[in-house]
Amino acid sequence: MTAVDDDSEVMVSSTQKPMRERIYRHALPTRITHWVNVLCIFVLLLSGLQIFNAHPRLYWGQYGANADPAIIAIETRLGADGRPVGITHIGGLALNTTGFLGASDIDGRREGRGFPAWLTLPSIRDLATGRNYHFFFAWLLAFNGIAYLLLSFAHRHIQRDLSLRRDELTLKHLASDIWAHIKLHIPRGEESKRYNTLQKIAYLSVIFGLIPLMVLTGLTMSPAVNAAFPVLLDIFGGRQSARTIHFLVAMAIVAFVAVHLFEIFLVGAWNEIRSMITGWYEVKPEKRK
Repeated sequence: MTAVDDDSEVMVSSTQKPMRERIYRHALPTRITHWVNVLCIFVLLLSGLQIFNAHPRLYWGQYGANADPAIIAIETRLGADGRPVGITHIGGLALNTTGFLGASDIDGRREGRGFPAWLTLPSIRDLATGRNYHFFFAWLLAFNGIAYLLLSFAHRHIQRDLSLRRDELTLKHLASDIWAHIKLHIPRGEESKRYNTLQKIAYLSVIFGLIPLMVLTGLTMSPAVNAAFPVLLDIFGGRQSARTIHFLVAMAIVAFVAVHLFEIFLVGAWNEIRSMITGWYEVKPEKRK
């Protein structure tokens, strides 16, 4: 995060040379909702993979079963040595993913399962417990997200820090921002106090795109919700299509988190994490020319 909350203040230390600037970057509600999101996404991912392992195949349309063609499938076969072999199908492509997908080692023996035990919650095969974890933290994420949005709009965080200016959407500016990221440019001084264009696009995509899509596709998989709001089935093309979209959106969020963590370690992990715990961020001074 590189923007300063609405109630920010700036402190400059006069005892250090060169002078180091500290800013109050994240207000308490922002920090609380952020860490609740971290917990929810972590549990939802692992419990979601537990649920996926019960039937590790993705279809398009209303129906899907073993006999139906899958667009993505993780299968387990027996190899020539009698041990399980993992095969992942993506469309017409078949990949040997033994050791990770389809077949993985646990306690010194190879086991046939979609995702490995260390990536599921719980680690044992327990669909009921996985569903309980998933549903509880899904609702917690939804309510926490609503609280974040209300607070962000009330403090004008989204309007001030995330809204895209017209000049930021020009091809020249976007190309410059992309090139800066490719070069692993580390922002300093005034630049580090605000979001860059790609950050704005990424955060807006997650807040107003991926998260709502995740919630809606999750609800579409519920027969009770289907009965109350059948229009969701029409929007997403069926329950199995909603499940596929749900899974792909989850993978997109994982990719976002991976890039987010990489950026944190690139610009200084301790400074970034400390700012999300205490609220205070130390601005790196501009390089002397």
